[in-house]
Amino acid sequence: MASERQIRSASVLIALGGNVGDVRATFGKAIAHICGMAQGTLIARSSDYTTPPWGDEDQDPFINACIEIETSLDPHALLFVLQKVEQKFGRTREKARRWGPRTLDLDMIAYDDVSLRKPDLTLPHPRLFERAFVLVPLAEIAPDRVISGIRVRDGLAGVSTQGIERLPDTG
Repeated sequence: MASERQIRSASVLIALGGNVGDVRATFGKAIAHICGMAQGTLIARSSDYTTPPWGDEDQDPFINACIEIETSLDPHALLFVLQKVEQKFGRTREKARRWGPRTLDLDMIAYDDVSLRKPDLTLPHPRLFERAFVLVPLAEIAPDRVISGIRVRDGLAGVSTQGIERLPDTG
């Protein structure tokens, strides 16, 4: 009798953002697609937050949120899924302006405690602790998670949250 191979499930933190179209509706659909395509389980979802644009400031405010999922996909397979979901909602990374307007932006923030430096994927996300628009929703769902030796809530305490506002629940 063949023994079943154990498939290990990973805890993954993903940041969502966008400022074109009905972003909050897009988030709901995108999360369902992510979980379906990644054969993942949604563990937690933050509130939505309106945030000032970052990098290229001459554009509409963004809406940002974070989710935690469990999946048995490896980091590169999950990255492929996230990019496919972005494309489904109108994002073409090759044609997009860096830090410009977008319908949907999905960033893998952390994949368990994996450290990875590849041309197409760095884990944990290298600019996490510079970005209040990620840290605010992330601290809502995973305040005690330690990433790169820093507790999320402590990382949040080190950045300005000016202009970030929690949006009311949609229903």
